[in-house]
Parts: sequence; C-alpha cells; structure tokens
Amino acid sequence: MSDTSSVPSSPTSTPPSSVPSPQLNAKKLDPVPVSDADIAAALELKAQANKAFTSHDFPTAASLYTQAIEKNPNEPTLWCNRAYARMKLEEFGYAVADATQAVALDPNYAKAYYRRAICNLQILKHQAAVADFRKVLAIEPKNETVRSQMVLTQKLIRRLEFEKAIEKEGEQNPVDRCREIIADGGCELDKNYTGPKLVQEGNKFQITKEFIPEMIEWFKSGKNLPKRYVWEIILGAYEHFSSEESLVNVDLEDGVTCDVIGDVHGQFYDLLHLYSLTGEPSEKHYLLMNGDLVDRGSWSIEVILTAFAYKWLYPKCMYINRGNHEAKDMNSTYGFEGEAKHKHGDQTYKLFAHVFTTLPLSTLVSATKPPKVKNSKDILSPDGRKRFFVVHGGLFSKDEVTLDDIRKIDRVGKQPGTSGLMWRGPSKRGVGIAFGPDVTKRWCTLNGVSGIIRSHEVRQDGYQIEHDGLCTTVFSAPNYVDQAGNKGAFIRIDSTGSQEYFQFDAKPHPPMRPMAYVQGGLGNMMM
Repeated sequence: MSDTSSVPSSPTSTPPSSVPSPQLNAKKLDPVPVSDADIAAALELKAQANKAFTSHDFPTAASLYTQAIEKNPNEPTLWCNRAYARMKLEEFGYAVADATQAVALDPNYAKAYYRRAICNLQILKHQAAVADFRKVLAIEPKNETVRSQMVLTQKLIRRLEFEKAIEKEGEQNPVDRCREIIADGGCELDKNYTGPKLVQEGNKFQITKEFIPEMIEWFKSGKNLPKRYVWEIILGAYEHFSSEESLVNVDLEDGVTCDVIGDVHGQFYDLLHLYSLTGEPSEKHYLLMNGDLVDRGSWSIEVILTAFAYKWLYPKCMYINRGNHEAKDMNSTYGFEGEAKHKHGDQTYKLFAHVFTTLPLSTLVSATKPPKVKNSKDILSPDGRKRFFVVHGGLFSKDEVTLDDIRKIDRVGKQPGTSGLMWRGPSKRGVGIAFGPDVTKRWCTLNGVSGIIRSHEVRQDGYQIEHDGLCTTVFSAPNYVDQAGNKGAFIRIDSTGSQEYFQFDAKPHPPMRPMAYVQGGLGNMMM
C-alpha cells in the first residue's frame, strides 16, 4: 500500500513496455548499415529478453527487444519476438505493427504472419486473421495446425454473420421477454433446490444481506444458482442501472470513501480476495467497478452475479461502469457468451447482453470537502473541490466533450459502434482510443476535473500514474489469465479527494484454464 494525500506528479509504477512501432506494409526493405559490434550487442540483448519472456516478465522482455532493435533494426526475429511480448501485454495494435515490420524485412517469415493473425483475432479483425493464416499456409502448406485454426476462424465468421442476419430489429426486449416467461410460469424455482434463498413475497423475490455470502459459498462449492434466481438478480440490478444517466454523479460526504476497482475479467477467486480488502459496499464505503467484469476468466458468471447482487442490494453504494467487454462482439470471442449459455441457457445470455447496455459509461466521483493540501497545479471543480472522472477506456475520439455531453449519451440497447462518443478508435491495444498528456490536461481543464481514472490495460504493479498526475490506470486482475505475473490494485478516494493505492497478489483457484468456454475451439489461440 502507498498513501498519498494528492496524486503525485510522476509515475510510481511500471512504464509502458516500449515505444510504438511504425505502421508498415509487408514490402521488402533495404537494410540499414549496422556494425558487427551492434549485431553482437543485439544478440546479447535478445538472449536477455528471451530469458525475461520465459520468466513471464513481459514488460522487461519488450523493453530488451526494443533495445536490441535499436542496435540491429534489420533482424526480423527481433520484431517478431517483440510482437509476441506485446501480445502477452495485450498491446495488440503495437504487436500488429511489429509483425508487419518483421514480414517487411522477410516476406517468407511464417511465424510473423501467424502472430499477426492471432493479434487480428484478438481485436476482432477476423477476415484479416484468415488472410494471414493463408499466407502462413502458402509458405508452409503442410502446417495442419494453422489450417485447422483458419477453418475455425472461418466458421466463427459465418456464425457471427448468421447471428447478425437473424437478429430482428423488432425482436422483443430480453427484459420484457424474461418477465413474460416468469409471469407465464415458465421459470419456476425447483422445489428440490437447497441452496441460498431469496425472500419471496407473492411472485416477487427480494434480496437480503445474508443471501450474498451464502451465494458466494455456493459458487465456491462449484454449484450454479437456479435460472430463476439468476434472472431475478439481473433484473434487480437492471432496475437501478436503467434509471442512471450515462455519467453517474457520486458525491463523497464527510467520512465516506469510494474504492475504484479496475478490470477483474472473470477471476472470481481474486475478486473474493479483493472484496476482503475493500470490504462490502455500505453507506460509508462505496465500491465502483470500472468495467470488464467478464470474459477471459472462466468464472465470469460468478463475478457478474456477485457484483449485480451487490448493486441490487446496495444501489446507492455499489456502482458499475461498462467496459469494452460488456459487449456482444467481445463476449462471443472471449468466453462470456459460451459460459452464460453453458450454465444458464440462451435466454439468460440475451438478458445479460441487453442489461450490459444499460450500464453507465462513466462516473464522476466528487469530494465534498476542500483538499487537505492545496497545490496551485491542481485542477478543481467550480466550487474548489477535487473530482475524478472514472471511465473504462479513457477519453474520446473528438475534443471538447463536456460532462453534459456524456450524461446525454443514449446508451441503452446500443453496442459500441464506429462513431460517436461510445466509439473507441485505434490504440496500442487495437481497442480503445490513444490519448496523451496534452489531451488529458485540456479536457480536465475544460471540465474542472482533477484527474481521470481509467482501466482497460494491464499494469505490472496494478496501477500507474501518468500524464503528469492527471491520469491513473488501475487494473484489478492479478496474474492476468494465469500468466501475466502482475499485481492487482484498487484506489481509495475520500471526501477531500485524497487517494490511497492498494496492491494485492493473485490467489489460487480450482483447476480450470482461462477462456474455457470460448466457442468454436478458439480458446487456446487466444491465450
């Protein structure tokens, strides 16, 4: 834990892995002059980078590959290896650029085409992935593993196109449909069910504070809730999400704190450890989960039901922002759709998919007391208080967006598109919008915001303070997908706007691999 009364002006966590790569077409490049000494130095740096990679120290590996490239930019394996390190860091946009550079240097480099194909899969560019698989097969026609992966990707494309084609514009709202099924007696509770119980009043169910810990123990024993209870929890949370604006205001009165939690990605046992550190939401202690609760980890149902149960029980103390993984295209690729259907059926997934669109896009956490320490560089609200804009990915694809603009976003029923304030354009990950310290400072000054808290990206220390203290990234899935080796973190804000940073390590979990429910056999490719 580190305790600061104000946001430091310099980073206290690991820096980004490396600088961006140039975007290049796969054309043969003329080599640049490189001395024998630089070639030897590059080989030594490559050996160190390989060792760091084997130890799962991916930021160090990427940094060492970068140093090797600076010594010998003519060597395609260095670019390809850095692409692989960046893939492990989920910097897919950078990894695509590195793989592209590798095949520009060596147009017959099958491994580079393959890594670029996997990156394109990760950022949902399925047709581009198929094109690169074809290039691998042109070089290695007997590579049956790549052939089968290409076939699986083609099947995924056809499935997604089919699902899109059969979606009817006038299809009944899943919330209304589930309520109709309940009213018609089509989702009754099994009389033999012996697990945790919601309180029933007529045909209505209510949640109690005793239910959630009992539900958690039920989940830990490997059991699922009955479908009726799952629907009740989702619908109970929905009632509150649907009444909230796209930008939720959370004021921290005297004695109240708020913990901001980053991505948890279906890592249920790490979430339980995290909740043991934060404590449950209460009138004096709020929780704000900043998106990406699902996908990747194979207990996404348990994670989202626990969070939604808290929202149903404590609607003014539990807040949840929407992340880019609370969306259909991501859920179909990264496992949540398969998990939801496997555990609770198609209609349950449809209900989740719709309710995800009702999640607020952002939260404005506002202090109600003056800062403990006054700093002339601080950007304060019009009434001289600190306030923090909490959003999953970051700022927007256009300038001069105001807080009122965000409040007015019509989000319900909408998936992120290719334009508007819900759009996330290209970044180093290939998903999200890249923005620098100049953009951050202008936006904070325009809106009287003291800082931005965002998530969306792994940080080895669980958090990182950037942009001269105006932007903090927080990530709460330790040892992400069982291989990143990172810590998790959360941020506590009090009524003066002071912040504390808490770090935690991963906890053991039952023997199930990440993305176990990815459909179509693509799970192993996405690791």
